Amino acid sequence: MPVCSPRWNNDSVNNHCMSDPLEQAPTTQTDIAPHAVTKRGVSWPGLVALAALAISLWQWWDNRQQYSNLQQELARRLSEADGAMKQNAVTVQQANDTAKGAQINLAALEGKFADSQNQQVALEAMYQELSKSRDEWSLTEIEQILSIAGQQLQLAGNVPGALAALQAADHRLQRIDKPQLTSLRKVIDQDIQKLKALPFVDIVGLSVKLDNLISGIDAMPLISDARPSQNDTPPAQEPTGNTWNHWTSGMWNEIRQLVRIQHMDQPEAPLLSPSQSYFLRENLRLRLLSARLALLSHDETTFKADLRAARDWLNHYFDTANRNVRNDDAVLRQLIDSSISIQLPDVSGSLDAVRNYKLTARETSTQ
Repeated sequence: MPVCSPRWNNDSVNNHCMSDPLEQAPTTQTDIAPHAVTKRGVSWPGLVALAALAISLWQWWDNRQQYSNLQQELARRLSEADGAMKQNAVTVQQANDTAKGAQINLAALEGKFADSQNQQVALEAMYQELSKSRDEWSLTEIEQILSIAGQQLQLAGNVPGALAALQAADHRLQRIDKPQLTSLRKVIDQDIQKLKALPFVDIVGLSVKLDNLISGIDAMPLISDARPSQNDTPPAQEPTGNTWNHWTSGMWNEIRQLVRIQHMDQPEAPLLSPSQSYFLRENLRLRLLSARLALLSHDETTFKADLRAARDWLNHYFDTANRNVRNDDAVLRQLIDSSISIQLPDVSGSLDAVRNYKLTARETSTQ
């Protein structure tokens, strides 16, 4: 009878039967029982069942161990996941708190940004208003400067003063530095070139000479104030003879001192009283002042007429033998020979251009 022993391989049972040499195989079919029995009285199905039961128990135990290990691993991982979830929840809560704080800060920043934008808009509006006001003030100041330049040129004939005023106005426009003002600067530059093209007349030097003449009028001697020198008086004769002759000679000498006889080169020269001498000097001073005003206004006709009248009075009433009088006469002759006639240009174009620009700017701003 063959003996079967179980052999395990990959969780499967393979029955390998080996023939027992002590037992002989049946020779006929009648010798085989319906239910074959092993030598020990155990049947093959029982062995297979036992083997299967053992295998099942072993697999159950192994599966139980694996299941236990899986449970432990799952519990560990669940614990770790729970801890991670709690940590994530804390992190998320912190992130939410941070996000809420950031939102609050963002809202505050947005409010501040909106306020800053409003302030910027207000500042820009104020700057535009101040810029317009500043430009308007500058143009008003330039208008006044140009008006003064025209007055200096037309009323006083002060070419250097008018030129300086025009240059100051051009400098103010240059400081504003706007392309719209280029046309104004062109007009002002044209007037500046007109004044520079005029011939030079030393008004200041001529005016100083007239001032020196006016200040020296009171020191000039009149012909009527001249006194004979002591050498012109004949020496007194020594009395000779008796006492009577001595007395009469002395009396005669005293009488001669009361009367003075003077030989004059111009017998027609008038003898002036003190009041007449005062008015003569004042009238001469007025003539020179009138000549000075004519000089400032470039009125050559009036200037030379006043100087000729003053020179005639100087030669007619004053002592020409005096050195100061001769010097004043030479100065008057030089002034009469000087030419002060200048054809003054019209510089009102600059003033009109500024006024028209201001009017145009106001109309544009109101629209």
